[in-house]
Amino acid sequence: MVAIRALTADDCMHALTALLHMSYASLAEQGWNFTAVDQTEQVTRDRLAGAQGFVAELDGRLVGTVAVRGPKPPDEAYIADPPPPLYTTPGTAILSQLAVHPDCRGLGLGERLMDAAEAWAREQGFAQLALDTAEPAVALRRRYERRGYVTVGGVQWQGKTYASVLMSKALVPC
Repeated sequence: MVAIRALTADDCMHALTALLHMSYASLAEQGWNFTAVDQTEQVTRDRLAGAQGFVAELDGRLVGTVAVRGPKPPDEAYIADPPPPLYTTPGTAILSQLAVHPDCRGLGLGERLMDAAEAWAREQGFAQLALDTAEPAVALRRRYERRGYVTVGGVQWQGKTYASVLMSKALVPC
C-alpha cells in the first residue's frame, strides 16, 4: 500500500533527486528540459527550501513527490529567473516538482499528491494555488484543467526549450 506523507529531514535527497530524474525522463525525451530532468541534489534542496514537500512511499521506497510553498518575495529567484508576478502575489501558494515514478503511474498517486498539496495550501489560508508547465505539454495541461486549474498567463524561463503556461486554481476553504 502506498502512503502519502510529509517529507521529513530524514528523507534521502539523493533518492528524491533520482526519483525526479526518472519521473521527468519521458518529458526530456520529448525535448523539454524541465529543471527536474537533471537537477542536482543541491537544486532539489534549494527548491524545497521554504516549501512543504510530500512524498508517496511504497515499501520504504519513494515513488512520488510534490512541493508546495507560499509566494516568493519579488527579489528571490525562481530557479534562475525572477519570479513572475503570479508567484509573488499574496495569498498564492506555488506547486512544483510533481513527480511519480514511471513504474507507479496509473495508480492515482499524482492525484493524491496534489490533494495533499492543495489541502496544505487551504489549511495555511492561501486563496489560490499556482503552477507552471510546458505550453506544448498538452496532457499535463489537461490534467491540471480537470482539477480546476486555468491558464492565466505565460512565461519563457531562461534556458528552457519551451514556453511555459502559468495556471492557477482558486482554493475554497474546507
